[in-house]
Amino acid sequence: MSFAPSSWLDSAIGLIEADYQRSADTHLIALPLPCFAGIGIDLYLKDESTHPTGSLKHRLARSLFLYALCNGWLRQGSTVVEASSGSTAVSEAYFARLLGLPFIAVMPRTTSPEKIAQIEFYGGRCEFCDNAGQVYELAQSLAVQTGGHYMDQFTYAERATDWRGNNNIAQSMFSQMARERHPVPRWIVVGAGTGGTSATIGRYVRYQRHATQVCVPDPQGSVFGEYHRSGDASLTGPGSRIEGIGRPRVEASFIRTLVDRMMVVQDLDSVAAMLMLSDLLGRKVGPSTGTNFVGMLELATEMRERGQQGSILSLLCDAGERYLPNYHDAPWVQFHLGDCTAALERIRQQLT
Repeated sequence: MSFAPSSWLDSAIGLIEADYQRSADTHLIALPLPCFAGIGIDLYLKDESTHPTGSLKHRLARSLFLYALCNGWLRQGSTVVEASSGSTAVSEAYFARLLGLPFIAVMPRTTSPEKIAQIEFYGGRCEFCDNAGQVYELAQSLAVQTGGHYMDQFTYAERATDWRGNNNIAQSMFSQMARERHPVPRWIVVGAGTGGTSATIGRYVRYQRHATQVCVPDPQGSVFGEYHRSGDASLTGPGSRIEGIGRPRVEASFIRTLVDRMMVVQDLDSVAAMLMLSDLLGRKVGPSTGTNFVGMLELATEMRERGQQGSILSLLCDAGERYLPNYHDAPWVQFHLGDCTAALERIRQQLT
């Protein structure tokens, strides 16, 4: 029996593909730090903030929409519902508007106002929960009430993207690294919210037989680090205070066997690294990028101590302008997280 797509489905997929063709690839930024570069250790950031919706999650949202369309889960007029810490919801609101579909984002009440404003700009509606652990049930309930579709990034992120290639983020990374002095990274450092990006990269490097390892720096309060160590999928915890990464429960999309190393990163270290990296780049980055930078510096320091050379590649997840009222506001940080003076000094020591 042949498959005959409806005219709406055919049009919807065509709109997403046309939008993709209008988008250039994101830049790879060299981060020449004298304390490392002079001894053969090179650091790079793939700048995912330049996507149309401003973050790494633009890739995920595109994949999730195509996956849902091709599975027959989305139809003309369907309400799209998503549980999110904000960035995925921004990107999904963009694609929902592109297809003329209603969109509801279910998020923790602490989500940054800038993300909420972006979702509403794209025509989405926001519903809030008191903590990250409550978003799933409310999202499922709203999908049932509206007769819509719960996109469920935390289940489908690891399978919606073609990990073997097809212009995924891993393939793009290695293509852009091809002319660098260490073209195959010794480490790729990536935080985990859903786990979809670490899964895509982990599968790709194995499929291509690259001598690259994947490191996930996980913020305090998240369960991923302990799950990686123990394999206990029933773990729960308070969740992360670094917006966008870490989770209060083990998500189906986080595949622990694709991660070579986990690091638990303290919140103040993430914020301090965010501030330091913002100064180094001359532009503001977000807190999850700070978490990534902590991981990069730890690995680079270890390589330096062992006399190793090579490259370390990570992600600039989104722009810091989304976090001006909180993580980039010193009184907010002091009140909610504490004094990051000591953390800043630790990072300065690593850079000397």
